[in-house]
Amino acid sequence: MSVVITGQTVQAIVQSVRDAIVSGRLRPGDSLPPIRELAAELGVNRNTVAAAYRQLVSVGAADTRGRGGTVVADRLRPGSELAAPADTIDLADGNPDPDLLPDLRAAIAAAPYRPTMYGSAAVAPALREAASVLFGEHPQRGELIATHGAVDAMERLLNTHLVRGDCVAVENPCFLASVGTIRVNGYRALPMELDEHGMRPDHLARALGAGARAVIVTCRGHNPGGIALSAARADELRTVLERYPEVLVIEDDHFSLLSVRDYQRVIPDNSRHWAVVRSVAKFLGPDLRVALVDADPTTAAALDARLRSGRPWVSHLLQTTAAHLLTDPATTALIATARLEYARRTRLLIDVLDARGVASTMGPPDGINVWVDLPPEVPAERVGVELARLGWAVQPGTVFAVDGAEQRNGLRVTTSRLDRATAKTFGTALAGAVGQG
Repeated sequence: MSVVITGQTVQAIVQSVRDAIVSGRLRPGDSLPPIRELAAELGVNRNTVAAAYRQLVSVGAADTRGRGGTVVADRLRPGSELAAPADTIDLADGNPDPDLLPDLRAAIAAAPYRPTMYGSAAVAPALREAASVLFGEHPQRGELIATHGAVDAMERLLNTHLVRGDCVAVENPCFLASVGTIRVNGYRALPMELDEHGMRPDHLARALGAGARAVIVTCRGHNPGGIALSAARADELRTVLERYPEVLVIEDDHFSLLSVRDYQRVIPDNSRHWAVVRSVAKFLGPDLRVALVDADPTTAAALDARLRSGRPWVSHLLQTTAAHLLTDPATTALIATARLEYARRTRLLIDVLDARGVASTMGPPDGINVWVDLPPEVPAERVGVELARLGWAVQPGTVFAVDGAEQRNGLRVTTSRLDRATAKTFGTALAGAVGQG
């Protein structure tokens, strides 16, 4: 290794490494010297170097890779899906169908609004009343907080409970924004594999036993998996979580009003730190940056403090617009149409792929994405390249893998704007690409 690390104390070694990272002499993924080797070079005890490395990991500057040693962390890489190549049909973006979203301009004009002043309630009264629509099948059990969308809620919730270096149990494959949030905040992801019923309880138990201080569970419309928790699986997960009441449990129920599956609660009654997050992005539009969080009083107070220390409140213009739409009969009918239409389009692709011998879905489908498992000898990236050559854009499963976890070899296909003719043509192209792999 050509970079010189100096120092005789823990803090001096830490500062030397951080200076090298800031200057660019050490780059993400670069290996730090083995503890024994650096200790001999600096003339210090091995425990001094080991303590310095632990501190670098705790502040998110480095990652440990077991026998792979300690490496410079890639903590500033938030993670992103691959953009669809030009001149392709985009089945990769994960977006809802714009034609199944309400007109926000008309809604803003129709929503009653008075200028909001400093000191006003953080949650607009109109949205507080309309929350019963969003939490209809799960009446509120805690305090209501409005955030700037689901991803904002996740990050702030984790920040209320964790410090750099703490472990978060997440599904693998995982919603990409969750992977990015964990990475940039210096937390450590503990992967939990999925099967047809959702998160595996044995993997949850293993992650909690390994010291996870927070758990993120997707209730329905899993992205990228396209599945929902079964009632039996939710019971199993709840039983595991009962043994860890101090762990923060976050339910991500972003697909709530569009789901064709029942909501299954995994938060146990004895949990002391919990939150249910429901955004409006999928059925009112991604540009309406509003999510509601139902949380225990302690977590809600900490989340509110986090919000007030930065952007003090979510725009009441957005909140009242969301409230108007949630209680508008025409929008209610549009959401009901979207729910059935998304389910139909997803089933359409599954049937097309099944007819062509391509295994799809992890389990009973839910959401606007379908996961296609590929044989080990057919790499997802190779299939993606071949599909792009044929004019189709999909997401390779590798972009949804939790850092350091085994990657599930597959593709995510977005079905939100799919019609029968497109599904058949794509299914034929995918079957051919898999056969060529």
